[in-house]
Amino acid sequence: MDSEAGAGDASAFFDLEADRLHEECGVFGVYGHPEAAALTALGLHALQHRGQEAAGIVSHDGARFHAERRLGLVGDHFSDARVIARLPGLAAIGHNRYSTTGETILRNVQPLFAELDAGGMAVAHNGNLTNAQTLRRELVRAGAICQSTSDTEVILHLVAQSRRPRIIDRFVNALREIEGAYALVALTTKKLIGVRDPLGIRPLILGELDGCYILTSETCALDIIGAKYVRDIENGEVVIISEEGIQSLKPFPPQRMRPCIFEFVYFARPDSIVQGQSVYEVRKRMGVELARESLPGADVIVPIPDSGVPAAIGFSQESGVPFELGIIRNHYVGRTFIQPTQGVRELGVRMKHSANRSQIKGKRVVLVDDSLVRGTTSVKIVKMMRDAGATEVHFRLACPPITHSDFYGIDTPERSKLLAANHTVEEMCEFIGADSLAFLSVDGLYRAMGYDGRDNLRPQFTDHCFTGDYPTTLTDLTGEAPRQLSLIAEAS
Repeated sequence: MDSEAGAGDASAFFDLEADRLHEECGVFGVYGHPEAAALTALGLHALQHRGQEAAGIVSHDGARFHAERRLGLVGDHFSDARVIARLPGLAAIGHNRYSTTGETILRNVQPLFAELDAGGMAVAHNGNLTNAQTLRRELVRAGAICQSTSDTEVILHLVAQSRRPRIIDRFVNALREIEGAYALVALTTKKLIGVRDPLGIRPLILGELDGCYILTSETCALDIIGAKYVRDIENGEVVIISEEGIQSLKPFPPQRMRPCIFEFVYFARPDSIVQGQSVYEVRKRMGVELARESLPGADVIVPIPDSGVPAAIGFSQESGVPFELGIIRNHYVGRTFIQPTQGVRELGVRMKHSANRSQIKGKRVVLVDDSLVRGTTSVKIVKMMRDAGATEVHFRLACPPITHSDFYGIDTPERSKLLAANHTVEEMCEFIGADSLAFLSVDGLYRAMGYDGRDNLRPQFTDHCFTGDYPTTLTDLTGEAPRQLSLIAEAS
């Protein structure tokens, strides 16, 4: 049993967020609206689930750029009218950050801005470049000065180095040098630019409000401001929004789209529409498929809130076993709550989840969640069910076992710390203390997406966390080991 998942690791048990997956960020941009910054703040609020460590907005008023970048949640800083007043202009872009590449310090908070000879440019980026470290070394050797550890700064340097006369051509030149997964929004003095990587791994959509175009990671950000969904940005597409309207470029050789399937499993908000499908309905169908594949004898289906709720509903509807809220979540527990002693630290999971004893006692319980990463929280929740009087506890996961790390913007542990990468299902079941454990199969996941199964020759989605099938080259991983980046300590 790996030490990270060991029962004696009290700090791991308390740090509930360490046992979840995290997306790197969400992006938002608006062009031509008199309340551009306020709309961007609202959009970032709707995208808060995609990153909680920092947020930033850059606006342009026709003459100057204005920036506000802060550590913490959107509502902690951008609900203040005085902050929004410092972001004048008809165009703005914003970013929510969860750090997977670089420390969470202010100089890493996006959007990043650079003054180029063709004019200023601000860029916000969702995803990970798999050759960013390699490009960074080359840039530094050529004399570039890097101020952050963000992939986004690499893009700005590549734009600055291009000798093309138009800024959009410089931008496209930079895109041709990067690999990996990305959705970008960029703001220049006269344009809002949106880009989706050639495989469409990371999401980006186009919306419209009062005749003004909007770019964002998810449709839920359109809903919060009353905007209309127009379409998904296509894989490999560059859209340019200006006073003349909207222009679309396809600068890359055409490839089949392979969007990240984890948007449906976990990352996207349930009320979002991704690639034309309701995330909520897909997650319910995952529960339906899971019940068809592995239904134990049970008296009650209990979701692990909030991520397991849609799948548990589908599981209940397919199986006919009642759905109940057997676990109640406390929404007011932060990650940084101070624990004075180890004994109290070990109670950490109960601060976030507590058993609803009236629905558990004397019953055979099926716990349903979306995924299993390290398994540390699962141990505590299974024990909580037994302490509440459950006669049996069965654990069901509405996605396949996560056996491989991600390099495209999902913050997964290294493979040695992924429970499913190092243990059989039987060993994992014994570790978490359940009576049985089962995962949705890969084909079951694809059936929930509306396919007969996974096309192993031409996979429909990016699903490497389950299959090890990485759809792009991984230069930084397979090439020269990158030198540890140094960065001056900065007070936050």
